[in-house]
Amino acid sequence: MTALTTVPELPRISDYLFHHAARHPERELAVLGDVRLTYREVAEHVRALSRALLERGVGAGDRVATLCTPRPEFLLAFLATVDIGAIWVGLSPKYQLGELRHVVQDSAPTLLLGMTEFRGRHYQDDLEALAAVDSVTGVVTIAGRLPGLEALEDLIDQGRALDDDCRQAARARSGGRHAAIVVYTSGTTGAPKGALLSHTSLAWSFVRQAQRWGIDPMRVICNLPINHSGCVGDTVSTCLTAGGTLVLMEQFDPDGMLELIPHERVNTLMQVPTQYQVLAGRPGFATADLSSLRAVTWGGAAMPRAVLDAFARPGLTTQVVYGQTESPASVTYSEPDATVEQLTTTIGRPDPEMEVRLARPDGSVCTPGETGEIQVHHRSVFLGYFRNPEATDTAFTEDGFLRTGDLAVERPDGYLELVGRLKEMFKSGGYNVYPREVELCLERHYDVLIAVVVGAPDPLWGEVGHAFVVLRSETAASPADLEAWCRSELANYKVPKTITVCDELPMLPIGKPDKQALKAIAREQAELTRATSRENVA
Repeated sequence: MTALTTVPELPRISDYLFHHAARHPERELAVLGDVRLTYREVAEHVRALSRALLERGVGAGDRVATLCTPRPEFLLAFLATVDIGAIWVGLSPKYQLGELRHVVQDSAPTLLLGMTEFRGRHYQDDLEALAAVDSVTGVVTIAGRLPGLEALEDLIDQGRALDDDCRQAARARSGGRHAAIVVYTSGTTGAPKGALLSHTSLAWSFVRQAQRWGIDPMRVICNLPINHSGCVGDTVSTCLTAGGTLVLMEQFDPDGMLELIPHERVNTLMQVPTQYQVLAGRPGFATADLSSLRAVTWGGAAMPRAVLDAFARPGLTTQVVYGQTESPASVTYSEPDATVEQLTTTIGRPDPEMEVRLARPDGSVCTPGETGEIQVHHRSVFLGYFRNPEATDTAFTEDGFLRTGDLAVERPDGYLELVGRLKEMFKSGGYNVYPREVELCLERHYDVLIAVVVGAPDPLWGEVGHAFVVLRSETAASPADLEAWCRSELANYKVPKTITVCDELPMLPIGKPDKQALKAIAREQAELTRATSRENVA
């Protein structure tokens, strides 16, 4: 294993497939069980599929939607679509029909590629319903066949016999700041919106990430949903630009990961903090062979100390990064010499190649130590929300900075502490409470694995904190113990009024806690408490 040499910035994200196929054609690009595809093989499949898509009338700017798990077919569809200037849209097999219909109706794809079955769920009825959307002119099946529909392998076979001139002409008109993919946001504050990411968004962003990881050849597990930027961006595009190998898993499976890491000599992991917490909590973690790991990276939040300690070993680089769908590049990242304290309480330092600022509500720039919204300006920032100019305008400041909606504080060492979302902040007795600050306090307690804090209605204070906490399996800290801990660390108004200890938390498909579900639980409990109090008074 060697340090990664300089990776060029190429016009199209698909160019990296052909770039590395020419240099090491027999290196594996995609592995799933017994399926092992080299760069040469994937390049051949992508060329053929691109030609077939053009033959079907898919042109520049048209959308191709793919309903799939992280399988090789997803990779082929993604790369073939963007290679000819069309726009790829990922659909999660975990979505129910209403969720799928919203994305398909909003993105208006010309062609729909879809799995026929996964883990006992059959998608024939879903595909038939989605085929009725006006824009869809055809449906192609993945990893199975359905009566009357073509399969992806048929489309690829047809493309092998077609001339490549049209493909080359289409490629010449794509790349750079042209749109490559639409990623739909999680929709926790409303219906999901489609963020348009350009080839530059994917190429520049993840060349930078590959250089930071610095591992050659990279072997990374890809197990996040394909409709999430953490999959198609952080994992797939980083690995592709570096010429690495994607070890595919169709869904997050902690026990399967512990077996797969030594079997495939996985050296790089990019997961969200909750997934690391679940992984470290498995019975087999203590005896698992993780000696091949060289880089463990996480995004969006600081890692609890207990989990970081569980992964620590000589020769392993740990790194926290921060970005979001609309700014796929790592806006901040920790330095190689980051301390445990910096890794567990911050999201790193701003990338010097990007313009990053913390801003007050009036748009003025914060002073160090003052809470402000993270705002970003760079060519890798998204192009806007698909067919939604109003939301696009709202996403940017008058001088062109992206409003991330995330609140942070700059420390004296230049690292940023994430304190919460603008829309998650709540007022208790007139004071601003930032949930992430309280979560970090709870996670500093030795017994706590993960904490999530939300605002709950209160007749006296307006809102108060409700903390949901998962403990280490071998500990038994009580809510009273944790409340006392918070009181020793935080101002009184920040201390959660209610602390609920849970065996597990409701999770979003991307592996993050579902704060909307927890808010609903907190509201229900608050209303039940008030009703009980009224009955007692009566």
